[in-house]
Parts: sequence; structure tokens; C-alpha cells
Amino acid sequence: MARDQVDLKPIERRDELVDWLAQGVRPKPAFRIGTEHEKFVFTLEGHRPVPYEGRRGIRALLEGMQHLLGWQPIMEGEYIIGLSDVTGGGAISLEPGGQFELSGAQVETVHQTSSELMAHLAQVREVAKPLHIGFLGIGMTPNWTLAEIPKMPKGRYRIMSAYMPKVGTLGLDMMYRTCTVQTNLDFSSEADMVKKLRVSIALQPVATALFANSPFTEGKPNGFLSFRAEIWRHTDADRTGMLPWVFEDGMGFERWVDYALDVPMYFVKHGDEYVDVAGQSFRDLIAGKLPGMPGASATISDWSNHLSTTFPEVRLKRYLEMRGADSGPLASLLALPAFWAGILYDDTSLDAAWDLVKEWTAEDRQKLRDGVPKAGLATLVHGRTVFEIANDALHLAYAGLARRKHLDAAGHDETLFLEPLQDRLARGTTPAEELLEKFHGSWNRSVEPLYDEQAY
Repeated sequence: MARDQVDLKPIERRDELVDWLAQGVRPKPAFRIGTEHEKFVFTLEGHRPVPYEGRRGIRALLEGMQHLLGWQPIMEGEYIIGLSDVTGGGAISLEPGGQFELSGAQVETVHQTSSELMAHLAQVREVAKPLHIGFLGIGMTPNWTLAEIPKMPKGRYRIMSAYMPKVGTLGLDMMYRTCTVQTNLDFSSEADMVKKLRVSIALQPVATALFANSPFTEGKPNGFLSFRAEIWRHTDADRTGMLPWVFEDGMGFERWVDYALDVPMYFVKHGDEYVDVAGQSFRDLIAGKLPGMPGASATISDWSNHLSTTFPEVRLKRYLEMRGADSGPLASLLALPAFWAGILYDDTSLDAAWDLVKEWTAEDRQKLRDGVPKAGLATLVHGRTVFEIANDALHLAYAGLARRKHLDAAGHDETLFLEPLQDRLARGTTPAEELLEKFHGSWNRSVEPLYDEQAY
């Protein structure tokens, strides 16, 4: 979940919200790749959740990272809740249950993403070693109950935790028991945004299948390959989903603004205070008519923060956020930006990807989204399996990255980061299915070996 934005410029008209989104347009040479990933923090002894306080807690981890990196601390009252790299643009933040997130800098190539992630993981291991804690990359905690996961001292999460059970059955599980990897990509015009948004929403369940990595709940198989993806189907219908209207005539920045304005708010933050306005209207805030806050008016900060509380399969801010994948090992964290950049940043591959999905109806797309968490690559859409579509999409990603011709020092282009997906499809399996095979085999029906075999 995004860090709160600070821009106190007042908002007086809807058009200003549209203009703010449109300012995300970039020329193609300025396109960048941002990668965010979350990971569970666990005690090496006993594989338990790590509390915020204590000599070996999350606060100590953040303070150690601050000392090592020299990054600016992000404070909420007396609590350190994150770190900001004011020169490089990256940030470290906490998810509700202490999941440790790196929001990477905007970089030009996946090679740079690789360097960034490897450096980050080396840094957190260095700080974590004397604290006797480790990090696990998986889509859902394999054995912790909701009740035993600590809560981080962030006001927005307190408000969300109170609201979630009112609008869905699994929202708290989403907040406290899941981890994702996400890629953020740019657009060159409003039309380019619409095309990329349509392709990426349609193919997002394909990415969910390729990266499915959350088959366990409380120590047992949960019947899904990506239970994280299933959880999102039961979180909050007002702010999640496949957005069928994106494929209708007239789609653009204005249509997205109208969608976001109709999503109920969680909070308003003025200064250091979070005000609980859960379920209320951003339109009323703009008009200065928000119940309980007479005279309060909206700012750009409020709008940016509100956009970060919409959770569709692909999210539009001043860039596009690919939100469909479970977290996983380092190879998966790098394969995701390579997959999407290869498809969306090359015009030929983007056109071909649209050809793959343009005949799908809203019902096709929804059926695909509903089926993938359980059936994975075997899910059917429009007479084809996700396995077949994933192979086609991967070929397009390979071709797109090859045409980008971004080489590392050894002369390799970015296609090398797609090799884990190629291997995965050659085996015809998902990470979740491979974990389940171990669970029923060499792990003797225990998830404990995960903490050794799958830790960073």
C-alpha cells in the first residue's frame, strides 16, 4: 500500500483531478519501470510473526536499515513506519501485519531492477541477522492465524481494519496475511494508457496463474493455487475487480476519475491526523460538505491517497500498476517486470497482445478472473487454456524485450529474466503446485520447510 502523499494544493473542480492524472503522460524515451515487493518477516527460531516493538522487532529492523542506508525516516508520531531514499527515489514501508515492502526507484531497465533488489535483500539480511529474523517471499502466510499477527502502528490501517468486515469477508486476511509483487509502468498519451490498461486488465489473471504461490492457510492446503487472488474477490466489491467499463467507448482519464470518485473513502489525513471517514464520498469532500468535517476541503494529497485505496486488478495513478501476482523468490520478483515491460513497452507486442484478448467479452474476462485462483494454468477462456495464452504472452514479452535491446555488462538483454517463466511453462506447472508436491512428499505434510527452502 502506498505511502501517503503530501501536496496541499486545494481541489475545487473535477477537471483538476483529470488534469492531475494526465500529468503522468511521458515521452517514450522517459519510460521507467518501478517494482514493489512485500515479504513476510519471521523469527528464525519457531518461524513466528515478528512484533513491532522489542529488541528484535520491526522497529529495530527499520532503525537498523536507517543506520545502514542513511535514508530519511518516515514517522507517525513516535513510531518509525518506513524509510525514504530522498535521492534515489525508493522507499521502505510496512504493510498492516508487518510485511516489509520495498517500493523501488523508477529505473530504465530490468537489469537495474535486478541490481536494486539484490542490493536490498543483501542489506535486509545484514540488518536482520543479529535480530535473528528472516524473510519469506510467498503470496500468503503459510501457517499464521489472523489473530496472532501483530498490527503495525499506522492510523490508516486502524481505520481500514474497522471498515473491512463491513464490506467483505476476507479483507482482514488481505491486509494481514498476504504479500504481492507489483510492477508500475508508464504511458505516452491518454490513448496509450487506455490500450495498456485494457491489455493488462485482460491478461492480469494470466499473470496471477503464472505467479500463483499461495496454496497454504494455517498449515494446510487451502484448495487454491493463489488464495491471495481469491481473497481479493471477497474484500470490497466497491474498489476491486476487472472494471468492465474500461473496455467501453469513451474510456479515458475522465472515466477513471468518475470511477474513483464513486469509491467510498477510508480516511482523510490533514497534518498528522487520520480522520475516519470510511464509507463517505470524496465528492462531498471536494464540495466542503463532508459530514463531521464542516468546511474541510480536498487537497491533491487527499486525492492521491484516495487513489491508493482503490484496488482493481490494474490501478491507474500517474502510471499503471500491475497488481495480479503473488510474491515469490527473487527470480519471480524480476520475472514480473520483465513480463509486463516486454508486452507493454513494445508497440508490436502491445498490438499483438490486444489481438489476443480483444474478442473476449466482459463475461469471459470475469470468468477467467474467477477461475484462475483455483485452476491456474488449466483455466479456460474463450475456448483456450490459460496455459496456451500464457505461452503466447510470454513469446510477446520475449520479442518485446529483445527489441528493447537493453544489455547488461555481459551483453545479455532483458529476456534472461523471463527464463523462470519459460521453465515454468515447460513443466506446465505453477509455483503453488510445486510447493504442494513437496508438501505431500518430502515435506511430510508440513509447511515448516518453506522457511528454509523459500526464504530470501
